[in-house]
Amino acid sequence: MPLPLEGIRVVDWSIWQQGTVASGMLADLGADVIKIEERTLGDPGRGVVSMAGIDVTDRPNFYFEANNRNKRSVTVDLQKPEGRELVQALAAKSDVFLQNFRQGVAGRLGLDAATLRERNPKLIYASATGYGREGPDSGEPSFDFLGLARSGIMYSAGEPDGPPLPIAGAIADQMGAVMLAYGVMTALLVRERLGIAQDVDASHLGSMAYLQGLSLSMKLMMGGAMPRMTREKTTQCLWNHYRCKDDRWIALAMLQADRYWADFARAMGRPDLADHEKFKDGAVRAQNSEEIIAILDEIFATKTRDEWLQTLRDEPGDFIYTVVNDLNELADDPQMRANDYIVEFDHPQHGPTEMVGIPIQLSETPGGVRTPAPELGQHTEEILLDVLGYDWERIADLRKREVI
Repeated sequence: MPLPLEGIRVVDWSIWQQGTVASGMLADLGADVIKIEERTLGDPGRGVVSMAGIDVTDRPNFYFEANNRNKRSVTVDLQKPEGRELVQALAAKSDVFLQNFRQGVAGRLGLDAATLRERNPKLIYASATGYGREGPDSGEPSFDFLGLARSGIMYSAGEPDGPPLPIAGAIADQMGAVMLAYGVMTALLVRERLGIAQDVDASHLGSMAYLQGLSLSMKLMMGGAMPRMTREKTTQCLWNHYRCKDDRWIALAMLQADRYWADFARAMGRPDLADHEKFKDGAVRAQNSEEIIAILDEIFATKTRDEWLQTLRDEPGDFIYTVVNDLNELADDPQMRANDYIVEFDHPQHGPTEMVGIPIQLSETPGGVRTPAPELGQHTEEILLDVLGYDWERIADLRKREVI
């Protein structure tokens, strides 16, 4: 079967993560993504691991591999007119042009939407930004950390009176990328249905605000956002996480707590809690939340997590619960493996290599990891020959003049 986006060509003029992950999502689903890189150094993301002091001599560069698999690389000097012409020519033969440079950079180089659409009126022009394309800060630069800061999510983690906390994993970049890819897909559908080409913008700020949509909606409609809570004081003891005897954690998520309370109390070996005056229903448990959570803390500390998982499986009550994974455990979670959220790829330099899979599953036309992240400029000649129809003499001349 063909891949879902087979036949769609994307020119990816982006660096670091937000833009590259968005184009990478399209590549995973079969789009031909041509990555435009600076002629000598390439995407600075190629060096981010070594900047952190991590030796990847004999291992894949996880940062670059994760963001740029399934793509082809072309190196171009955009300071030269011939280099800009080359990228414009590629955009003229493509469906999407994606970039994540600061506002105004594309225009100065003749790679803005208006210029590119002079040669390709059907081009979808996608921009990954920090704060959106309008407003007083629309031209300001941003990185993932600033996306966490500006969006307010740093005040959603940690203790109520604690300082703002960053969240590991570059999630503002990842979320901005997801939204941009979502926007591109929508724009492609609109173009197919209505023949309209348009600009797509997704920002750190807007994406991370949407990620917190429920809490932000509460603020807008109720006057206050969801507060940070300590697990010891949360008012719903069956919507909480507990440390087990082996220092591993288990999470409960029984929103309709009264439905489960009596069975849960029996499973805990404390049937007396079901009818206890302080804990018999949700209202009184909320009033005595610290006390009941302290009791449950003591109970959970008597068995290992695996023992509690077995207890909750065996006891009647149809409880809703799961493990609290750290990233090491997540990598070995059988659900991750069963659903191909982690896949093994035969890397040409490093052999069998595990990679993050695709989070969506299409039953008939699934995507996949087909090729590793490209070497710098690996496909320059191939693309100039096959896509632009340049001959070898012209390619040699461009290389001699250090355009490519």
